[in-house]
Amino acid sequence: MNLSEGFKNLICLFETFLIDQGVNPTVALYFNLLLNLLILILLIIGLNYLIKTFVIEAFKTFSNKTQTTFDDFLIKTKFPKYIGQILPIIIVYLSLPYILVDFPLAIKAFFYLIDIYIILLIVWIIRSLLRTTKGYLKTLENFQDKPVESYIQVVMIIVWLFALLFIVAELTQKDVLKFIISLGAASAILLLIFKDTILGFVASIQVTVNDIVRIGDWITFSKYGADGTVTEITLATVRVQNFDNTFTSIPTYSLISESFQNWRGMQESPGRRIKRSIFIKQNSVKFITPEDFEKFKNIQLISTYLEERQQEINEYNKTNKVDTKLPLNGRNQTNLGIFRKYIDTYLNNHSAVHKEMYIIVRHLQPTEHGIPLEILCFSRDKRWENFEYITADIFDHVIAAVSFFDLQLFEAPSGDDIRDYLIKKDTVNTPGKNL
Repeated sequence: MNLSEGFKNLICLFETFLIDQGVNPTVALYFNLLLNLLILILLIIGLNYLIKTFVIEAFKTFSNKTQTTFDDFLIKTKFPKYIGQILPIIIVYLSLPYILVDFPLAIKAFFYLIDIYIILLIVWIIRSLLRTTKGYLKTLENFQDKPVESYIQVVMIIVWLFALLFIVAELTQKDVLKFIISLGAASAILLLIFKDTILGFVASIQVTVNDIVRIGDWITFSKYGADGTVTEITLATVRVQNFDNTFTSIPTYSLISESFQNWRGMQESPGRRIKRSIFIKQNSVKFITPEDFEKFKNIQLISTYLEERQQEINEYNKTNKVDTKLPLNGRNQTNLGIFRKYIDTYLNNHSAVHKEMYIIVRHLQPTEHGIPLEILCFSRDKRWENFEYITADIFDHVIAAVSFFDLQLFEAPSGDDIRDYLIKKDTVNTPGKNL
């Protein structure tokens, strides 16, 4: 008796025993089937546990001892887990014909499912290898400026395309080559009829693979008037609930063909950026005089800085024998420079400003409206209402502080300003006129 016959007799052992005990052969057949399936399921569960406990852990231990990081990326992409599923699949594939020998239709159905699972398993293994390659290449200096992710994505689309073809060919029991030829004849009609669906399908794959948008993300898409939270992602559309509680539907393929803003990075970061400017009149900027110095020295936030800075400037001018009668000679402080230092110190002492992120107070290119003085920092609280309150609080203080440094803010003249100017001019030209 060969091995195959011995295994078949083992499978039918319980059925034979039940028949010998006087059980109806049909009932004995089904009981035997249930027992064998239960044993097979328990065997697969146990085998998976052993693979996970010993094989995968052994692979992790081995990777920790190697110098290369490639095997570390293999673990992150679950390569050992997918490889470990090969042995259980082989056991199931070899055992089912004996277990379901009296159920040919069931064997055929199970083989369809196993074949499809094998195709998917191959895709997962290839995807794991591609992701490992992508992660490893990103650690190499020569590939840091290369679009590796785009290449990997193209390969994955091709792999999934072939996998779908093989699955369809398996279900229809047609040769893959003949199926591709027959599909090509109808491709023009399919593309015309299902254009939007195909675009949406490809876009949804890219959105998922590249993690462009998730449900719950805050996005801004000006073209479609969307500014709110993503509530639903389908094959054709992405639904956004705006902050005014209206809803906007965006075509899915627009997310990969056009530009939009996703605020997820801000939400995941430690702080939310505050970036705003005030405009200083250029003719209000001046060198400070000794009287100005004494006045500014009373500002507690910068009093120490002013004294140290002025001492440094005095030593420099003295060493270089600078004629200080004219402020333009040598080095001297300006009211705008002192104001910038004051804002910087104020922000560094503000409890709502994140101290471990950028705090910058800078000039921008002067315009016809004056000198833009830009404040760039990050608030600790990222919630919209609190963020706006913090921003307003900072600029309330900054705007109110401008006049203490003998500076002026630019503001376009209003109708009242023009009227007052004309009245004043008319009064000067016609003294004593009663207006």
